[in-house]
Amino acid sequence: MLPRSLSNFMNAFTSSDYTSYPFATTNFNDFRNLLSVYLDATLNPLLNENDFAQEGWRVGPANPSQQHTGQQPSAEKLVFKGVVYNEMKGQMSDASYLYYTKFQKVIIPAINNSGGDPQKMTNLAYGDLKAFHAKNYHPSNAKIFTYGDMPLPDHLVEIGRQLEPFAKSAADTSIILPIDLSKGPIDCISRCGPVDPLVEKDMQWKTSTSWLMGDTSDMVETFALRIMSSLLLDGYGSPLYRCLIESGLGPDWSANTGYDTAGKIGIFSVGLNGVKEEIVPEVATTVIACLEDVYEQGFDQNKIDGLLHQAELGLKHKTANFGMGIMQRIQPGWFNGSDPLEMLAWNETVNAFKTNCAQGGYLEGLLKKYLLNERYLTFSMKPDERYGSIVAEEEEERLANKIALISRSAGGDNEAHAQLVTKELELLEAQSKAPTENLDCLPSVHVRDIPRHMERRIVRDSNIGNVKVQWREANTNGLTYIRAINTLEGLPAELRQLMPLFTDSLMRLGTKDKTMEQLEDLIKLKTGGIAVSYHSTTSPYDTARATEGVSLSGYALDNNVSSMYELLGAIIRETNFDGSEAEGRVRELLQSAANGALDAIASGGHSYARRYAEAGLTPQGLLNEQIGGLTQVQYTGLLASRALSEGLSDVMSKLKAIQSFAISNSTAFRAAITCGSESVSTNESALRQFLSTLNDSTVVPRADVSTTLGTTYKSKTFFPLPYQVYYSALSLPTVPYTHPSSAPLAILSQLLTHKHLHHEIREKGGAYGGGAYSRGLSGLFGFYSFRDPNPQNTLRVIEDAGRWARDKEWTAQDIEEAKLSIFQGVDAPESVSDEGMTRFLSGVDEDMEQRKREQLLDIKKADVVEVAQKYLVEGMANARVAVLGEEKGWVQPGGGWDTKRLQMLRDGEGEAPDPSNQAL
Repeated sequence: MLPRSLSNFMNAFTSSDYTSYPFATTNFNDFRNLLSVYLDATLNPLLNENDFAQEGWRVGPANPSQQHTGQQPSAEKLVFKGVVYNEMKGQMSDASYLYYTKFQKVIIPAINNSGGDPQKMTNLAYGDLKAFHAKNYHPSNAKIFTYGDMPLPDHLVEIGRQLEPFAKSAADTSIILPIDLSKGPIDCISRCGPVDPLVEKDMQWKTSTSWLMGDTSDMVETFALRIMSSLLLDGYGSPLYRCLIESGLGPDWSANTGYDTAGKIGIFSVGLNGVKEEIVPEVATTVIACLEDVYEQGFDQNKIDGLLHQAELGLKHKTANFGMGIMQRIQPGWFNGSDPLEMLAWNETVNAFKTNCAQGGYLEGLLKKYLLNERYLTFSMKPDERYGSIVAEEEEERLANKIALISRSAGGDNEAHAQLVTKELELLEAQSKAPTENLDCLPSVHVRDIPRHMERRIVRDSNIGNVKVQWREANTNGLTYIRAINTLEGLPAELRQLMPLFTDSLMRLGTKDKTMEQLEDLIKLKTGGIAVSYHSTTSPYDTARATEGVSLSGYALDNNVSSMYELLGAIIRETNFDGSEAEGRVRELLQSAANGALDAIASGGHSYARRYAEAGLTPQGLLNEQIGGLTQVQYTGLLASRALSEGLSDVMSKLKAIQSFAISNSTAFRAAITCGSESVSTNESALRQFLSTLNDSTVVPRADVSTTLGTTYKSKTFFPLPYQVYYSALSLPTVPYTHPSSAPLAILSQLLTHKHLHHEIREKGGAYGGGAYSRGLSGLFGFYSFRDPNPQNTLRVIEDAGRWARDKEWTAQDIEEAKLSIFQGVDAPESVSDEGMTRFLSGVDEDMEQRKREQLLDIKKADVVEVAQKYLVEGMANARVAVLGEEKGWVQPGGGWDTKRLQMLRDGEGEAPDPSNQAL
C-alpha cells in the first residue's frame, strides 16, 4: 500500500505483549482505503510458507542464483537466512539493547523479546506462526484506536463490516508480572556481553539497580512517580546524576535507567555504562545513599513546578503527530487493564497530584515506600572478549543441528543439500514474480486527488537594526517560537569539529553567576526548552555553495518571552569556560559521547555510511560528516581518551574562541518568530533587547571547505566493525534544488525503491532495509542497505540500478504510484512551529516549492529514463561507496577498497588528533 497511498505514516510495532499496526493520513478516501486493508491484512492474512521463509528464517545457500556458475565457491555454503533474523542479528550487535533485553528477562522471566532473539527464532516453525495468529488475532482480543476530525460513524461502519464475520471469543487478559523482590536484595551477573573496541578495556561493565513500584493503573500515583523519577534523574543538576556520573563512577546511564510503566507493575531503575569492574558494587551503594539523602532533604517545590510547567506546555504545543503520540501513550496501560479514558483525563490527574503535594511530604512518602528498602535487583553485564566468537560458534552449532535434522528427514546430506537448494530456488522464483503481481484488488488514491497548488503559509519580513526577522503569525495556543541563525563564513575544520562539544557545553557548564542546575530550573519554569545547535544548508541554486552557522531555538508562553531571551543570551554569552570545574565537565561530556558511539553506529549504521559516502561529493556532505559522521565519532573518542595529565587546555581555548563569535548583532544574524498576532509587539521588543546585548560583528578565521573535496575521500571505503551484519551506502552528485532534473530524480528514487530495490535487497537479499533516496536540496542521489547479510550482492544490484531503470518499460501506473509516494512527504502535516521554516532555514521559498510541486506532478516516464541514464549510468563513475561491518576476504585493495579503522583509543604516548585532517 505504500505507493498507493498519501499516508504520512504506515508501520507495525512489536511490543513484548502486543503488536500495533498504526497508519495516519489527512485524506478521507485514503483513510478509508487503509482502514479496510489494515483490518483485512491483520485479521485475514494469507501467511504463505514462502512469506515465513523470506521474512522469518530458513536454511539455504548464501547465493542461490549463482549455484553451478563456478563464480563463487562459497555460494554452496548453507546459512541461516531471513529478513527478521538478520534484523535482530544487527540489533543484538547493540550492547545497550542486549543489556536491556537480558535485564528484562531476569526481572520479568515470562516476558517476550519484542524483536526476537536470533538464537531462539530458529525454533519457530511455520505451523507455530499460523497457530499463533489463529489464537491471538481475533477481534475479541484486539483494541482499535482512531483520532482525528473525520466522522467517527464512517469508521464504525467499516470496522463493523470487517468484524461481523467473527464470533465472540475469550480475550487473552493474562498479565505478565515481574519476579518477587520481597526477599531481596538480589544480585545477578550476566557473563555474556560484547567488548566495545572503541572504549577503554577496563571500562566495559554495565550495571543497574531496580525496584518494583506501584500498579500503573493508578493514574495519579503513576504520574507522581514519573515526576519523582524526573526529579531524581533528569538534568545535570539532578541528585543521581551528580552522585553517579559527575562523581566519575561511569560516563553514561544504562539503557534501563528511568521509570518504566510499560507493564502492570512499574519498574524504577538506575544504572551506568562504562563502569570499571572494581567499582560495580559501589554503584548500587551510591544509588541507595543518594536516595536516602534526597529523602532527608526533601524535593524542591520549584523543581516540581518546573516539571508541571513543562507538562502544561507539552499540551499547548501543537504537533503534527499528536494523535500518534496519544495512541502510543495509552497502549501499554490499555493492554494491562487500565482505562484509556482515565489515562486521558489529564487535568483531573494533575489536579489530584497538586492536592496530594499540598498536604506535604507526598513525593518523599512515595520515595520511602518504594525505594528505601532492600527489595531491589542489581543486574550487571560482564564484558567477554570472546563474545563475538561465542555468538558465531553458537550459530554454527545451531545451523549444523538444523542441517542434521533435515538430512535425517531427506535421507542423507546430499539429498538435504539438494532439497534446500531447490526450495531456495523456488522461493527465488516466487520473489522474482512478486514485482509483476497484479495488485488491482488493492484500493488506491490518485494523483488527481493531489491539489496542484500548495497551501501557503503567510510570512512577512522586517528588520531590527541589521538583523532580518521573519514573522509567522498563527494560532499558537499562546506560545511563541524563536529560531535564529548566525552564519559563520569560512569556519576552520579544527573549530567546526568542536561545534557539537561547544553546543553540549553550553547546556552543561553554567555561568559565573548561576550553576547549570539553577539554569535548568529556570529553563523548565520559564520555557518549553531552549537549544543551541550547529546549522548548515546547501544553496538551492548551487550545490557547490554551503553555509553554516550557530542556531538558537526555544519556545515559551507569551508572557515568558523576555525570560526566554534572557536565558538564551546567558548560555550563549556567559557560559563559563574558565571555571575550576569546566575542564572536568567537558571531559565528562566527551566520555559520555564516546561510550555510546559503537551502539549508536549499530542502530543507524546506514546513516553513518551515507554521510561518509556523501562527504567526498559536496561541501554540505563534508560538513555533515565532520559534525555528525564517523569523523566526528573518532575525533570525540580521541579527545575522550586523553590522559588526565595531558589535559584539555587547547580544547578549552578553542571552545572559548567559538563562543566569542558564535552570535552577533550583525547582518550575519537572522531570526524567525512564530507567534499569535497579539504578541508580535512583545516579541519585537524582547528581541530588540536581546540583540542589544550582542557583539556587533562576527570575525571568523577563514578556511575554504571546497578545496578538500575529492582529495581525502576514496571511491570505496570499508570500516571494519564488530557487527554480525553490514551497513552500506553509495552516493552520487546530481543537481541543485531549482534544476529541472531535480523533480524526475525524486520520482526515480521512489520507483527504484518500491519497484526494484525492496525486492532485490530485502526480499531476495535478506537485508532488513534498503532503497534509494534523492536529496533535492543537497544535490545528491544515493542508495543504502541496513542490517544486510550480503553487501557484495547489494552493491552489484545498486551499481546496475541506473541501467535497470533506463531499460525498464515504465507504465503510467508506476509513475502514478511514485508521485503518490513523493507527496506523502511533500504534503505531510506540519507542526505550527515548523510553518515557514523551510524558507528560513534553507532559502527555498514557497514559489520554489510551488514550481517543484508542478514539476513533480507533470513528470513523464521519458523524464525518468533520461535522468537514470545521465546521473546514474553515466554518473556512476563519480560514485562514492562506504560499507561498515565485519572485515572479510572480499575487502581488498586490489578490489579498489580503502580500509579505514576507527582509532578512538591511544596507544601509549600517542599524538593529539589533528582535526585539520578532513577525513579519517
